Amino acid sequence: MSSFGHTSKALIVATSLFASMAAFAAAQAPAPAPSASDRVTNPVAEFAGIDKITGRIITFDVYVDETVQFGALQVTPRVCYSRPDTEQPKTDSFVEVDEITLDRKIRRIFTGWMFAESPGLNAVEHAVYDVWLKGCKQKSDVPPPTAAKADTAKPKSGAAKPKATATQPADSAPEPADATPDATDDDPSTTN
Repeated sequence: MSSFGHTSKALIVATSLFASMAAFAAAQAPAPAPSASDRVTNPVAEFAGIDKITGRIITFDVYVDETVQFGALQVTPRVCYSRPDTEQPKTDSFVEVDEITLDRKIRRIFTGWMFAESPGLNAVEHAVYDVWLKGCKQKSDVPPPTAAKADTAKPKSGAAKPKATATQPADSAPEPADATPDATDDDPSTTN
């Protein structure tokens, strides 16, 4: 019975030693890297800025790779990452900030990561303006840059057509927008 007791004690010691080594190895193993699905890429970065002269604080949205001017500063986010709503917040953005100097030159004053959870860590501190990241968004009330460019590129439909005058019969068709009216026909001050 004594050999059986020594064997079972040796087995228990070996098992507990193996369990301890496994626990130690698991503790020493590097944490699994976060998967790409843990990070959400957002098209809009939300910033806050303060004008130190007036004390006015403004919140403004900027689309990624677009530039918005805040006072004498131009703010351009290059990426804006966040986490899903089910996880602990972690919002960061890589931002470039330029200053327009009094002699109309542009000077880069900040390039780096801003963190919404730690706004004081990498906020832009300027003599007149401060800017910091508030968050990242999927949508904004500000129209996207492509929509704004498309609105300015297409001509206004009603602006190019001349309006009917009282001397023009109601059933006659208005002149095409491409045609240039003869100055002597419409202008009563010119005489033939």
